Amino acid sequence: MAKVFPQSQRPTLDPFVSFERQTFTIWMKSLLCQTNGCTVFDSDGHVVYRVDNYDKKCRNKVYLMDLRGRVLVTIRRKRLQFFGCWYGYRWDSSANREKPWFQVRRKQLSSGITLGDDVLTLVVEPHVDHSLIMAIVTVVKYQKRNSLDSVEATNEGREEREVR
Repeated sequence: MAKVFPQSQRPTLDPFVSFERQTFTIWMKSLLCQTNGCTVFDSDGHVVYRVDNYDKKCRNKVYLMDLRGRVLVTIRRKRLQFFGCWYGYRWDSSANREKPWFQVRRKQLSSGITLGDDVLTLVVEPHVDHSLIMAIVTVVKYQKRNSLDSVEATNEGREEREVR
């Protein structure tokens, strides 16, 4: 007779969530020639994310990818709304790709987010999903190119997350 043992409760390890504070360097240039993107390095200098838009004429859709080129988030711009709006769609097998994971749109108040030159520093607190933060930074980059200086992020269908 076989013995049945309960499975140990191990936390699921998400490669995009860290248990420690992390610092990333965001270079607002693509590693690929003739593309419109950015590259993200960890504190050891390794590439961890890249953002690319393979069609220079169309800036309404960009892809956030890991180092191996696996798409993590598709970010689409909806132009039909008054100020324009960006939606992020998660690319894991369990997610509904039709429902946005987050939304970024122009803020209605006078305060806003401004980005520096081509290189930024991003500090991510423990237990925060890096890919969500990177998707929001990507939207800010592309909004800046479209003369939208401030953004408001809402996370539809999930608890609110704070970006520090």
